[in-house]
Amino acid sequence: MSRFLIAGLGNPGSKYARTRHNIGFMALDRLAERHRIALGSEKFDSRFDTGRVGGEMVVLLEPQTYMNRSGKAVQAAASFYDLSPDQIIVVHDEIDLPLGSIRIKRGGGHGGHNGLRDIVNRLSSKDFIRVRLGVGRPEHGDVTNHVLGAFDRDEQDDVAEVIETACDAVETIISDGVNTAQNRYNS
Repeated sequence: MSRFLIAGLGNPGSKYARTRHNIGFMALDRLAERHRIALGSEKFDSRFDTGRVGGEMVVLLEPQTYMNRSGKAVQAAASFYDLSPDQIIVVHDEIDLPLGSIRIKRGGGHGGHNGLRDIVNRLSSKDFIRVRLGVGRPEHGDVTNHVLGAFDRDEQDDVAEVIETACDAVETIISDGVNTAQNRYNS
């Protein structure tokens, strides 16, 4: 029986593959690679698979519903595997954090993030764990264009580093709990 559902948020398709909004997918892909989990199955309107992280059975999930409907996939998988909100870890982009930073949080509002809003609505709960990956806020211009835009070449090192840190954080949540992960990774 799976102990955690780990959902990385993003938008499907090559058009969005390296955008800020897809950093959740990037982190989940890296976590899957670290633990030799294929993400080769399709169910729950998602790419998904099960495997072990830190000795615990997990479900890795990348909703293919587009960001604003992520809750449909998360809720379907959580229901199928009989997981409560406190067993769900959502890895997502966060414009209110600078690029390269990470914050772990249990519960709270959606902060204007439409993917989180849909998850909260579909689960009827805010009590899931969030691994928030900073993508920064645009100095000028439209937030939508910013999150749907690709990372700049000079941002690639920060992106790679925060993805590795996100994987470390998820592994810590699973092995040692969310409080330990918060103490270790929230700065």
